[in-house]
Amino acid sequence: MKNEAKNIYKTYDPESPVGTEFRRLLFNLTNSRVLSDNAKSFLITSPSVGEGKSTISTFLAMTGAAHRPRKTLLIDADLRRPVIHKIFGINQRNGLCDIITSNAKLEDCIKKTRVENLDIITSGKIDRNPTELFDSPSVAGIFDAAKFYYDLILVDSAPVVPVTDPLILGSEVDGMCLVIKAGATQKEVVNRAADLINQSGARLLGVALNNVKQALPYYYNHKYYGYHYTSRK
Repeated sequence: MKNEAKNIYKTYDPESPVGTEFRRLLFNLTNSRVLSDNAKSFLITSPSVGEGKSTISTFLAMTGAAHRPRKTLLIDADLRRPVIHKIFGINQRNGLCDIITSNAKLEDCIKKTRVENLDIITSGKIDRNPTELFDSPSVAGIFDAAKFYYDLILVDSAPVVPVTDPLILGSEVDGMCLVIKAGATQKEVVNRAADLINQSGARLLGVALNNVKQALPYYYNHKYYGYHYTSRK
């Protein structure tokens, strides 16, 4: 985990071309015309696994903390394949699951990072079915409490086509962003993902097209890339 954390801190450069693109993505995401003025929470998902959503979530969070700056919280809600703790080299325990199932206080589960203004809530100890966990009435309170402390909340969620987790959480956030891997994700799968989100009543704000050209180094499971962002009207 330490090597991956070293790589993420070394890779992120807010003044690089990639940093510029993440600022553009974050601006488009947080300034959508359909959002209210107090919108703070955004869920990042993808149609299927391996499309780079966790990396997009990570760099968006680092961008939010560095740009302006904003007090930012990144929540690992991908309980099927949690990776945020690995990316930042922090302990997975005492996280989101503990808040839901053990009534742990949100403030006791917040973990600091080396990035000023950026905090993390890891997945925590996963001992139940994630869908059952997210059906808990206590989930809404978590986001309400986080909004009191933070200017920006980003949620890394599971893929939307295989499981319903992001659709359940979608009603608790202000908007969702769908990460798609160019040259890999089939059009029919993208359409299915968008339909599922829209049918759930969640607000799909736009799409981050990943894998357009190689721009970031390999440091977690696959290469990470630059992208373009398209807002939905």
